[in-house]
Amino acid sequence: MVYAVLLFVLAGLCEIGGGYLIWIWLRESRPFLFGLSGGILLILYGVIAAFQVFPSFGRVYAAYGGVFIIMSVLWGWLVDRKTPDLYDWLGAAVCLIGVSIMLWAPRQ
Repeated sequence: MVYAVLLFVLAGLCEIGGGYLIWIWLRESRPFLFGLSGGILLILYGVIAAFQVFPSFGRVYAAYGGVFIIMSVLWGWLVDRKTPDLYDWLGAAVCLIGVSIMLWAPRQ
């Protein structure tokens, strides 16, 4: 379980960080190296996510979507300095519950 969580966090940092670098490259006219670095991080996100031990691609990526939401709220708070409100935290909690159900529910 720890391995899976670490992979989700690492993949999330690559995806959000990569998207952020491309965002500021295009929207804030930063140097091309920002966009290139963002693209490389996005490629790494796909590679890292593929190392998950769960057998179902769809389940892993659906669960990752919930993790992505939580990490995006945290990124906005820590990097963009946009304080999440009650509804941001409530939505993130609902996503975390959903991810937990999808990944660790007993199945046959």
